[in-house]
Amino acid sequence: MKARFRYRFYPTSQQQQSLAQLFGCVRVVWNDALALCKRSDKKPSSADLQKIVITGAKNTEERAWLGDVSCVPLQQSVADLDVAFKNFFNSCKGKRKGRKVGYPKFKKRTSSQSARFRVGGFSLKGDGIYLAKIGIVNPIWSRELPSEPSSVTVIKDCANRYFLSFVVEIQPIASEAKNPSIGIDLGIKTFAVMSNGEKAESPSYKKLDRKVRKLQRKLARQPHDSRRRNVIRIKIAKLHNQITDTRKDFLHKLSTKIVNENQVIILEDLNVSGMVKNRKLSRAISQQGWREFRTLCEAKSEKLGREFNVISRWEPTSQVCSDCGFRWGKVDLSIRSVLCLSCGTKQDRDENAAKNIEKVGMGNRHDYKWAQRDCQTMKGSRTR
Repeated sequence: MKARFRYRFYPTSQQQQSLAQLFGCVRVVWNDALALCKRSDKKPSSADLQKIVITGAKNTEERAWLGDVSCVPLQQSVADLDVAFKNFFNSCKGKRKGRKVGYPKFKKRTSSQSARFRVGGFSLKGDGIYLAKIGIVNPIWSRELPSEPSSVTVIKDCANRYFLSFVVEIQPIASEAKNPSIGIDLGIKTFAVMSNGEKAESPSYKKLDRKVRKLQRKLARQPHDSRRRNVIRIKIAKLHNQITDTRKDFLHKLSTKIVNENQVIILEDLNVSGMVKNRKLSRAISQQGWREFRTLCEAKSEKLGREFNVISRWEPTSQVCSDCGFRWGKVDLSIRSVLCLSCGTKQDRDENAAKNIEKVGMGNRHDYKWAQRDCQTMKGSRTR
């Protein structure tokens, strides 16, 4: 299986100029190829696009400076555009799973920049990495690469940070788990409630989010293409990076702990795109990273030989007693605990849902039909 290893590096001033030129050429080739596809009745092949926007463009005065950079990232940019079109067409035809993929967009100078080098465009030189027509860059090796990389992507984010992202082959690791299975109920204030009673509190993003909102209001008052507007834009990007880094650190640590300790991990399929339509909770839901957590758990489960299951979003996990299977129906979100009339157990809403998620994922669900009462919804105690 393939994995990505990402390292930060600090280029010299000369390398920064060379990388800026490379990013600009990659962006221009992408935009020229996309504009050509929009003008054509039928999408040209990747080979035809490379002949027109790279080979042919180098012979013109307008695009002669494309020859000053390596041709490997330019060819890869056209190949990436071809993949983007394939994903869009497959999504329209229903062949691609997941959310709908939009039509490819033009790249902007103020967005994150990247350039990918295949084998032949880069090589390992001791503790450094040689990039064609860039030179040797020295990343901060926080961990060793498990194998020879097949490609490396140079990334410059909106806050002017530089990264090297390697794609390598890794082998699955066989290890024993302490627990047979675990069900996880995801939330906002308490990010994850596990079926074994453990809870994981989500980091607070309020302080950083308040600064972002203040700077965004200030940015809206600045004239376009002004120096002060660019300074504020970079400040906002740095705050967004702090939020992203805090969230990623929390999600990686939590997912690693869960996958290491449990053989079967069970989550609920959440309709996040529908939940964010709630204007009062959309910002808080978007900051949690539920989908990213699911992706991390799935990838790490494959790496360690664990089983990862996702149950249907229509399972009534919050409407059924996890002890006796009595179904009390829908309960308002403000009610955090429910007293079951069938067995007399006081159930915490989130813990009860996590236990039901585990039962359904392991195939041990209760028989909801005999335990359901018509037209009756149980009210529980409110927690203040």
